[in-house]
Amino acid sequence: MTDAFISRLDNREARIAVIGLGYVGLPIVLAFHEAGHHVIGFDVDAAKIDAIGAGRSYISHIANDLIGELAQSERFTGTTDSAELRAADAIIICVPTPLGAHRDPDLTYVEDTARMIAKVLKSGQLVSLESTTYPGTCDEVLVPILETSGLKAGADFDLVYSPEREDPANPDFDTRSIPKVVGASTPGGLARASALYAQIVDRVVEVSDMKTAEAVKITENVFRAVNIALVNELKVIYARMGIDAWEVIDAAKTKPFGFMPFYPGPGLGGHCIPVDPFYLTWRARAFGMHTRFIELSGEINRAMPDHVVTEVGLALSKHAGKPYKGARVLVLGAAYKKNVDDLRESPALELMEKLEGLGCEVDYADPFIPEIKPTRNHPGLSGRRSVEIAPDYVASRDVVLLATDHDAFDYDMIASYAPLIVDTRNAFARRDVSGILLKA
Repeated sequence: MTDAFISRLDNREARIAVIGLGYVGLPIVLAFHEAGHHVIGFDVDAAKIDAIGAGRSYISHIANDLIGELAQSERFTGTTDSAELRAADAIIICVPTPLGAHRDPDLTYVEDTARMIAKVLKSGQLVSLESTTYPGTCDEVLVPILETSGLKAGADFDLVYSPEREDPANPDFDTRSIPKVVGASTPGGLARASALYAQIVDRVVEVSDMKTAEAVKITENVFRAVNIALVNELKVIYARMGIDAWEVIDAAKTKPFGFMPFYPGPGLGGHCIPVDPFYLTWRARAFGMHTRFIELSGEINRAMPDHVVTEVGLALSKHAGKPYKGARVLVLGAAYKKNVDDLRESPALELMEKLEGLGCEVDYADPFIPEIKPTRNHPGLSGRRSVEIAPDYVASRDVVLLATDHDAFDYDMIASYAPLIVDTRNAFARRDVSGILLKA
């Protein structure tokens, strides 16, 4: 017998709702729209809905013309009204899952979203969670909330988990080319979820259940966090020995097997890597287990901003004859990674606060972030604006600290005029630096 949900997908009659129109949700909206489906984009932030309606992108790597096409399409509905979700065949949840003050999972956004859906949930709908979380979240948190609707998961509606795998501004991969992992509570739900995501990706990877799919995402980011911690520790050790860690890594990666390059930096940023491993750490404690390797990696990565600040202080003292107090510091880059406008968990913000706390006069320059918007952990930097970096200005700084290696920076100009550069990304390695270059 033909499945009605899948038939509606194949006939382009299905409506796909996406909750949360940020770095994950907006690309999914665009992908389903491009595939010919009617998409309902929901967000509690009316400014996002207004921006889309005006054809204006609020994410730097997503072009305005794509948003303009969306705004003019009869197959897109942007809304802050949760009642619109009732018209959807599938509801995809893309909301934040941050850490609390004590580094415990904060599922407030997921729980509030589930309560909102429960009020409009109808028989036959499919609900997919994409937000990163710990294994067991769908079964233990979402199912009870969604079933307050009076409907039963697996019988009246489908609940599935399909972790997001977006890598903003990565030119080599997009939504379609990145395989999509899917786990569901029933075989029918798995088939429908696979059919749903097959509309926008080239390969769907089915796993046995939702908690396995949840574990896949955690494993991917634990792997990255642990390996980044390793190279961060190696960087500090090799520097003491007079060895360039970046040169070591570049040579090691010529081995065609058994090695994968990871690179050091000033700390971890973004929503995933600094956060997700601690979801597993918290969950493991419920089973009487201790994630010593993950916790040690977290300690190393969280210590990197302090290491960089110490290196800046030593550089100022040795090469500029100045203490922290009164030193003029230009921080290049505020975003957590190159070529994006994403401030989430950015180590650059921590560097700025720590240096100012020691008495430095700190400016920042970032072509992607003209103004620092309010953040949970760095409210004191809210409203700070990026400076223009002309040669005279660069020359007037006591030290230039490279935190984020955006391609848009004029590295040759900076190398020519900065009296002292502390480089945490190895961006100046092959450039002719007229002043003093140090790596941190």
